[in-house]
Amino acid sequence: MRRRMPSMSTINGAFTRTDPSLLPVLEELKRLEPIFHTREFGTTRTDFEKATAPDYWEASASGRRYSRAFILSELEKHPPVNAAAAGWECHDHALRQLGPDVFLMTYTLRQLERITRRATIWQRTPDGWRILYHQGTVVEAEEDDAYPAGWLESPPWREAGTHRRRSRVNRESFPPE
Repeated sequence: MRRRMPSMSTINGAFTRTDPSLLPVLEELKRLEPIFHTREFGTTRTDFEKATAPDYWEASASGRRYSRAFILSELEKHPPVNAAAAGWECHDHALRQLGPDVFLMTYTLRQLERITRRATIWQRTPDGWRILYHQGTVVEAEEDDAYPAGWLESPPWREAGTHRRRSRVNRESFPPE
């Protein structure tokens, strides 16, 4: 099995800090992630319906958006893989409270060689936890607080072959130079 080096975010806590008063909630929610891929989250359409808000949607790692209806239909046709049995690993969990009974959970998921950053907005209800929104973003490397290779030489916010091209409407460049 491949050993993972701790990321700087784990070492300095910038992205993994959780208020100590939220640690019990974090532990509850960690058992439900990755969503749709743990027994604790559920295994049937009824479980999935209960665990997702009626207006739930998600943005996948590919950038596509999926509605709750589409996801429920696809899960019936293609049952999800069990994360533990597939060898998936979650780490760098963090939790923030967004409002009364609403929480943002973030973590990194390694699916063999694929690494994604995950964010799920959870709501505590009288019937249990349910998801309001979820997003996954593929990352090339577990590096934080660093520009991707090539950005400094050719920033994506500039058009090729131009230097400090500015809109007539917006006279500022990003990032400021």
